[in-house]
Amino acid sequence: MEIEIGRGKKGRRAYGFDDIAIVPSRRTRDPDDIDISWTLGPYRFDIPLLASAMDGVVSPDTAVLTNQLGGLGVLNLEGIWTRFEDAEERLEAIAAAPKHEATRIMQEIYVAPVKEELISKRVAEIKARGAVVCGSLTPQKVRDHYEAAVEAGLDILVIQGTVISAEHVSTTVEPLNLKEFIAEVPVPTVVGGCASYSTGLHLM
Repeated sequence: MEIEIGRGKKGRRAYGFDDIAIVPSRRTRDPDDIDISWTLGPYRFDIPLLASAMDGVVSPDTAVLTNQLGGLGVLNLEGIWTRFEDAEERLEAIAAAPKHEATRIMQEIYVAPVKEELISKRVAEIKARGAVVCGSLTPQKVRDHYEAAVEAGLDILVIQGTVISAEHVSTTVEPLNLKEFIAEVPVPTVVGGCASYSTGLHLM
């Protein structure tokens, strides 16, 4: 169901697992009549699932599997998978580390630079297996790396920050102009995180 979210703007409400409950009702509906699919640009997904762009959640393999099951997996293009060829070994080292050493090991791993050739390789790996390729970059690094990802076959770009706004002000660096940048990007682009109505409306 679409809801009005501003002048000329409509959206479909999204729910987290905490929002969902089965409650008695006067009327029920046949599950076969329900359509939970959604679209993003030209891409259609059978289930409303967007897997988080975290190294512990989405790998190239899980991105493909998520898409095969009807959802969309977002690969972190500034994470372990684009810093190391042997990313799985690094993740295993973190998982096997004692609790008091895990943070130090993670910090050491993430000091390594993002390699543009690995961005291209990971995107191509997912693309070669027939999945919709979605990757995330931070506002600080998106200009540096998005072209390599798009050239390798990226289908959807996510510009992701812990907190993001439509207008970032800085006296030391030239901030990313989201409106101008998104107009240049040749693929559908999603921006987040956003935790308030006013910020979401401003971003739109």
